[in-house]
Formats: sequence, C-alpha cells, structure tokens
Amino acid sequence: MEAGKRVVVTGATGNVGTSVVAALADDPQIASVLGLARRLPGWSPPKTDWAAVDLAEDTDLVRHFEGADAVIHLAWAFQPTHDPVRTWRTNVLGSLQVFRDVASAGVPVLVHASSVGAYSPGPKDRTVGESWPTHGWPDAAYCREKAYLERVLDSFEVRNPGVRVVRMRPAFLFKEESASEQRRIFGGRFLPGTLARPGAVPFVPDIPGLRFQALHTDDAAQAYRLALGHEVGGAFNIAAEPPIGAEELADLLGARLVRVPRPAVRAALAAAWNLRLVPASPHLFDAVLRLPLMDCTRARVELGWHPQRSALDALEELLRGMRTGAGQDTAPLAGRKVG
Repeated sequence: MEAGKRVVVTGATGNVGTSVVAALADDPQIASVLGLARRLPGWSPPKTDWAAVDLAEDTDLVRHFEGADAVIHLAWAFQPTHDPVRTWRTNVLGSLQVFRDVASAGVPVLVHASSVGAYSPGPKDRTVGESWPTHGWPDAAYCREKAYLERVLDSFEVRNPGVRVVRMRPAFLFKEESASEQRRIFGGRFLPGTLARPGAVPFVPDIPGLRFQALHTDDAAQAYRLALGHEVGGAFNIAAEPPIGAEELADLLGARLVRVPRPAVRAALAAAWNLRLVPASPHLFDAVLRLPLMDCTRARVELGWHPQRSALDALEELLRGMRTGAGQDTAPLAGRKVG
C-alpha cells in the first residue's frame, strides 16, 4: 500500500483485533486506523480512532467504510454456544452486512478472518494447502459459520471483481493478554487459573486425533498487515511450528499421559456442557479432533511472512496469562485472576 492509507478494523478490541490494530499503528505506511467494537476501550494506540458498532444490530456500516483503503473484518462471537441463532446473527448476518457495505462504500481491499475451522476434516500426519475443501465440521457452530462465509465470499468475489479479497486461515491464536478472555470463552469464568500451573493437572488425556496447530496472535497480526501491502488475493494458511499434541501438552503442564478413549472424554464434556458447567461444546471438541494440519508455504513465499515465536511459545504465554489473570484495557480482554 502507498503511504497514508486508512484502514478500518472490525472486532478491534478482541484477541486478534488488538494485535492487528497495534501492528497497523506501528506501520509508517498506515495513516489512520478506525477500530469498530461493541464497547469502546480505554486503550489508545497511536493513529487510532474508535466507533461503537454492534454487527448484530447495525444495518449501515457505509458511513464507517467510506474513504477507507481497506477493511479488515475480525468481529466474531464465540458465545452463547447454547444459542447458535444468536452467534449466527452476529457472525454470519453481521459479516454479510460488512461485505455488502464494503462493496457499497467502494473499499478496494477486504481482508476476512476465516479459520482452520473452515476446513473439512483432514490428515494429522501431513499438511494440506489452501485448496483443501472448506466445508467445516457441520455439527459445530463455529466451523459451520466459518465455512458458510467461505461460500459467501466465493460469490462476493464474482460479483465484485474490483474488490481484492484476502482470506486469512489461522490456527489457534494465543497471547498472554488474551488468556482471561479465552479462559472465559472455553473453560468458563470460574475455571481456576491455577490449573495452568505446572504440576496442577495430574494427567493429560492421550486422545486419538488430538493434534493441532497454534500461533502467537502478534505473529498473525503481521500476516494481516503484510496482506495490505502486497497485491495478493485468496486464502492464506498461517500457523507456527511445531504441531501440538498430547505429549507437548503434558510437557508444558508437567503432567503424565494417560490413554483415554475419545467417547469417554466426549461424554464427560457433553455432560458438563449440557449442565452449563463449561461453555466449550462437545461439537467443537469433535471438530478439533478432525481439523487438518495446514501448509503455510504460500504465506511465507507471497507475503514474506515468518512467525517469530513457536507454537509452544504461544501456548506457554496463554498458560502464564491464565495463572496471572492477564488482560488488556478492552472489554473482551479484561483481566481477572480466579483461584
């Protein structure tokens, strides 16, 4: 991008949004950033203004998009997992509004946060490229919604050839400041952070299929930033090495491995979810065990992107943040120490 460009970021106060806004604020080629979020933050990075927007309610975003050189769409609601209609309203219908208003406002670049969760089930012993099918795991709302938006963008690109569309497909994203938010989203607000202390968990279940990729959120943010400065389009896988399985988790937690049948773990999670003891659904658990490992060659070659931290570094930061109640001065990332 030429110097002096204006970028709008939706979902700018969450895990990914705060890292993307910070990366853009540090980029001399970016003149200004407009962060859109449901609740305005106390955080004030350079070159950044804020506007209150709720994608589940706002029906006109053109006024925010007019004159922008790019829109980075990150806004996403993970909860309530027991009410998929509500998440559909924000995640899917809200995204449709973003896409329509990007076209109406004449914004030339749209960078959309897709996910590894958009991919159809795939291998754990090799990596797949961006051409792997993106039909998601239909039983999990998160995957279903991410996959649906991939189909929407397929038709959006045909109807709007003047908009350069980039789809980022990151692995699981962790940083210390997001720990309290992610504990609340997946473990519940009363899950003790002390469980992230080495030795606090006696064992890690060794479940067939438990192998996934991770990435530090700040490294993901650099990929978003680089996508603005390169004339590229299409999808980009982004993840760090190494893939994480039960053995790596056990090492991080100072726990022993215990082979556990997948149905037993799922049944326990389903019972806890149905009793509303944990917010993470068994459907998402099913999806995680089936997600493919991604090949990130395209991001390295075409964007010049290289993660600065390993997947284990990112996960270690998350665990440290859970222990300390780390957070940031935004509503989604508000820190809180429990236990």
